[in-house]
Amino acid sequence: MDSTQKMTTLSEVMEILRVNKKDNEFKMTPDGFTAGKGKYYQPEDLKVVKTYRFEGDSSPSEMAALYVIEANDGLVGYSIDAYGAYSNHEDDGYDDFLRQIPVEGAEGRES
Repeated sequence: MDSTQKMTTLSEVMEILRVNKKDNEFKMTPDGFTAGKGKYYQPEDLKVVKTYRFEGDSSPSEMAALYVIEANDGLVGYSIDAYGAYSNHEDDGYDDFLRQIPVEGAEGRES
């Protein structure tokens, strides 16, 4: 089963997450990912359970990826990144951190 799915819009996926109470945003900090609940997570504490990619019809600036992430304590949330030339995580370690998070159902993961 492929963990990458396409949906119509980012807002549609965000609404589904909100309705299912999985709309906790994981943000990158110097201490790891946090969802603003006083806890910090390292890659080994997390797994990517689904990835959505969005490609804008009219502008490359609309390219984004949304990662649905589950923490080992049961918290489910998401992280959004523009990708390609518009990535907004060049200097904060986000890309390296994200690459270290296991992907559910993946046999192996290329770096």
